[in-house]
Amino acid sequence: MTKDFAVPPVVFPSGGSSAGANVQQRRFPTAPFQPPRPSSSAIPFMSFDMGSAAASSATPAGPFGGTMTSSSSFGGGSASFEDEEPLLDELGIHPDQIWKKTRSILNPFRINQTVHKDSDLSGPIFLYLALCLFQLLAGKIQFGVILGWIVVSSIFLYAVFNMLAGRNGNLNLHTCTSLVGYCLLPVVILSAVSLFVPQGAGPVRFVLAAVFVLWSTRACSNLVVSLADGGEEHRGLISYACFLIYTLFSLLVIF
Repeated sequence: MTKDFAVPPVVFPSGGSSAGANVQQRRFPTAPFQPPRPSSSAIPFMSFDMGSAAASSATPAGPFGGTMTSSSSFGGGSASFEDEEPLLDELGIHPDQIWKKTRSILNPFRINQTVHKDSDLSGPIFLYLALCLFQLLAGKIQFGVILGWIVVSSIFLYAVFNMLAGRNGNLNLHTCTSLVGYCLLPVVILSAVSLFVPQGAGPVRFVLAAVFVLWSTRACSNLVVSLADGGEEHRGLISYACFLIYTLFSLLVIF
């Protein structure tokens, strides 16, 4: 239940009339104070004059009736994205180079070493995910195990090569990780093929694993010897280290 209160009107005395002839007047709100607008400004958006800014650097924006400011009024930038690099190039991912490096591993007797001089980790990550996917299809969740073995194998091969080559060795860890990852391609193929081999065919699985391990060993040892200095005279020991690395990965596939 509300109660109404009577508000008396505000009475202002008139200037030239008597006190009895006062006229009742009501005070009206006045407009707030506005600072003067500068008439000359070099930058439209600093003058707070939306009309002049829209007239100088605005274009119609379609059926919505708004305006779109051109980027040329803010330092002369380009109005389109044609001059920008593709997103994959900005991230350092080059699909054509990844395909060339992967295709060079497919032929273990004729490997193109020149495409592997520029090392990257995009291709090895792709092969790592492919191997984990095939293992997952086989009922084995080994994402962390495979990633850990790749890291340990890269450090192991890096340490072995630099210990053998001594001061002449120039194989860095980034290149070593790239080579170990790309040469993992035969093991990925082994994991895909093993999905169609029954579990009872033990000898067949071991023969297939031996073939693909030798394939990876030959590819990795040839790349390491050709890309780094001081490894030609230690080819046998480098091949043995690569053989141990890819034997471990094949055991994950077999068992």
